[in-house]
Amino acid sequence: MNVTSFWHTHKSTWAELERLLDRFHKRPREIGAADIDRLTLLYKKTSAHLAYIRTYHPHDEVTRYLNRLVARAHNIAYKQQSTSGGQLSRFFWVNLLELIRKRLPFIGWAAVLFLIGGVSGFAAVMADPLNLYYVLPEGMAERIDPSQLGQGHAAIDSPLISTEIMLNNIKVAILAFISGVTLGLVPLYLLLFNGLLVGALAAVYWQANASYAFWAYILPHGVIELTAIFIAGGAGLHMGYRMLVPGPYHRKYQFLQAAKESAQLLLGTLPLFVVAGIIEGYITPSALSLEAKYAVAILTLIVIVGWYIYGLKRQRHSASLALISK
Repeated sequence: MNVTSFWHTHKSTWAELERLLDRFHKRPREIGAADIDRLTLLYKKTSAHLAYIRTYHPHDEVTRYLNRLVARAHNIAYKQQSTSGGQLSRFFWVNLLELIRKRLPFIGWAAVLFLIGGVSGFAAVMADPLNLYYVLPEGMAERIDPSQLGQGHAAIDSPLISTEIMLNNIKVAILAFISGVTLGLVPLYLLLFNGLLVGALAAVYWQANASYAFWAYILPHGVIELTAIFIAGGAGLHMGYRMLVPGPYHRKYQFLQAAKESAQLLLGTLPLFVVAGIIEGYITPSALSLEAKYAVAILTLIVIVGWYIYGLKRQRHSASLALISK
């Protein structure tokens, strides 16, 4: 093929790559996963074109043009891959959100299991307050004195109880993931039991007419902690499901794929626990009014939902731009 024919055959590919490189340079914030994938494909194609033209027309102007173009693409592509900040941003804004979207049914089932446990724990203690000693971990029930709950903030604010709940939630999240190898039975038990614990405590405060204060001390950090638990629990349930229902692929392959994705989901929950711990250390025991603490809880919920919705819109926008560029 002569140089002129070669140029006319592939110039659209090179022009698209140039436009994409200009976008990476001028509007990097608008770049999404689809753009990066497209850049990689065009870079590989143009590199092949450069190898061909170098072989047969090493001194032609087209060769020099392609050499510059491939060099630009190489710098952008490997800069995007090697920047730790870029990788971290891509994980939380692209990979993690995509995994959450894919596993949303299992995350939803984790929330339902927790809710079932919560309703059961609440009903058990309402039926007989002594059931609290059967539901809560050993020694925890003795530190709760319902007769003092009506005395205000000081009686509700128990760092020991608050810390124990937080540690229990973290333990549940990690165990719910790891125990996915038990065909999903242990994650199911852990989610039910954790809901049972919270429901039982809620019943104690309800009986003491202190529910408003109780939830004001639980929800500011609880919204984030429970979100993390549902994600980790959903990851564990999915691992168990893939062991039972491998689909068209080999059972081992499906389980390993599920384990890999579930590990990423668990990793994504760690910052949530950190933020929840900061809130629990500084907001929960503070002298802020109960209304202010409810406001913090609502704000955390808005941030989580906003992060998820904005991330999905950003992915769809990037996908649309990629289709248009084709």
